[in-house]
Amino acid sequence: MLSIFFPKRRKKKRDGSLPERLPRHVAIIMDGNGRWAQKRGLPRAAGHRAGVEALREVVKACLEWDIQILTVYAFSTENWKRPRSEVQALMHLLVEYLEREVEELHEQGVQIRAIGRISELPVEARQKLQQAMETTAGNRRLVLNLALNYGGRAELADACAAMVRDVEEGKLRWEEIREDTLEKYLYTAGLPDPDLLIRAAGEMRLSNFLLWQAAYTELWVTSTLWPDFRREDLLAALEDYARRERRFGGLK
Repeated sequence: MLSIFFPKRRKKKRDGSLPERLPRHVAIIMDGNGRWAQKRGLPRAAGHRAGVEALREVVKACLEWDIQILTVYAFSTENWKRPRSEVQALMHLLVEYLEREVEELHEQGVQIRAIGRISELPVEARQKLQQAMETTAGNRRLVLNLALNYGGRAELADACAAMVRDVEEGKLRWEEIREDTLEKYLYTAGLPDPDLLIRAAGEMRLSNFLLWQAAYTELWVTSTLWPDFRREDLLAALEDYARRERRFGGLK
């Protein structure tokens, strides 16, 4: 995958409460939809639908605050283990989201991307996703990166398999394999690593999300369930990020 062009951050007057030092790439584990629905005596699908509304608000905030990349964990390789009815509801919701939102996202300059084993998604979901990516491919204001049928271990396995194939075909030599070589074979090739990873619903784990890319990512966990996550929560994460000193294993 080719690198994309990232424009310089536009200089504009910010809201006084917004920190000046912002992450370039924010990743989010959108957890807690099921618990949100259970608390209200609703089916789990209602929680996922409410989670879409939270995503819509976060995307708008990222556009307003000049975040350049937003990667969201929408469906993991492990989520296929859930009840068939819930998986079907999630896939239907993905199709609905793409049908309803692509035009507005395109007008706002959002480029839709996807990472994961996309070929294993249902046909309709794949088709809508491909159409959305083709429609928005030229946009540069915000990359909305949807992790679908994604797993960090699967990504590393796929990257290694692709490297082995290239070695066998003479496209790559063993002695050329380094960390930066492997990065070119990841689903996220061409994108910078996340600066900030937000996890909703209070769980203290990565859950197989961006295992390679998050090596030096700043983590921020909130007990807020994802459907209740709003721009105020995102702002709290950004403010905390701005106070941190990132040394990447070195000294100040």
